[in-house]
Amino acid sequence: MEVKNWTYDEFPDYTGTPLGAKRIATSGEEILTVYLKDVEYAVVDGVHLHLQILKPSVRNDAERKYPCMVYVQGSAWGEQNVYMGVCSLANIVKRGFVVAVVQYRHSGQAPFPAQIQDAKNAIRFLRKNADEYNIMPEKMIVAGSSSGGHTAVFCGLVGDGEEFDKNLFPGISAEVCGIVDYYGAVTLMMEDGNPTTINHKLPDSPEGRLMRANLREHPDIAAKGTCVTYITSDTKIPPVLIFHGTKDMVVNCRESVELYEKLKMCGKDAELYLIEGANHGGGEFWTEDICDITAEFMDRCFKKFCGEDNI
Repeated sequence: MEVKNWTYDEFPDYTGTPLGAKRIATSGEEILTVYLKDVEYAVVDGVHLHLQILKPSVRNDAERKYPCMVYVQGSAWGEQNVYMGVCSLANIVKRGFVVAVVQYRHSGQAPFPAQIQDAKNAIRFLRKNADEYNIMPEKMIVAGSSSGGHTAVFCGLVGDGEEFDKNLFPGISAEVCGIVDYYGAVTLMMEDGNPTTINHKLPDSPEGRLMRANLREHPDIAAKGTCVTYITSDTKIPPVLIFHGTKDMVVNCRESVELYEKLKMCGKDAELYLIEGANHGGGEFWTEDICDITAEFMDRCFKKFCGEDNI
């Protein structure tokens, strides 16, 4: 064989099969997950904010573009471990999506609505740099777990230029085609919304630190940080997919039920899946069936807003 700068198409295939060896056929469409660690997307008030970007790669087309799930890792609004969900989220990548995990300013750095602003600006950064990360900029979904679900739902509720928005990328939209909410802490008003948080609603609780208030004494402030407060029949919000465990001891399952019922009552596109026996997170949310439901939902959103399937 000549030594030279071969292209893949030119390079000769080895066609032999030694005695006892086996050949395995491939299509060139098998997905490899490529992980880009700690991609900085913004610096806000001296805080450097990063993305963990997971993207598919296939042999047949290294430059192929994919839809994108922008995922907000939950943390009770405190400092996130943005790496903890990377392995689970690879299940979404395997279905042909880029996934970008958002770091937000945590509640010790900035109060509500900083987390929403950061997530929306992460969406804008990815849209602005779509070619670099193999993203279809028109096909973006926002998702999140726990406090990240709260942020994700607000991202879909808050339009560009509205009260809670602070655009760092002028001219770039943060609009998304859909929302995936994994057991989101979407209300700060429910009395038993966090069944195992003994200091629930007090100033030193996760939600109290987020809102900088004693929420037992200030229900108006609790309402300001509650998603259903903003949902009416006139509210513009993309389709919402909700997953919640029926034995969630951290965020009461009824939070998701309340959100779902309010969305349906207001005529919005919403789906709720109750995961029997599941606690706050866990492998139950990343099974083949659940990931298929998620991928099918995202494809439906893209078809609705972009007029075509994810191919």
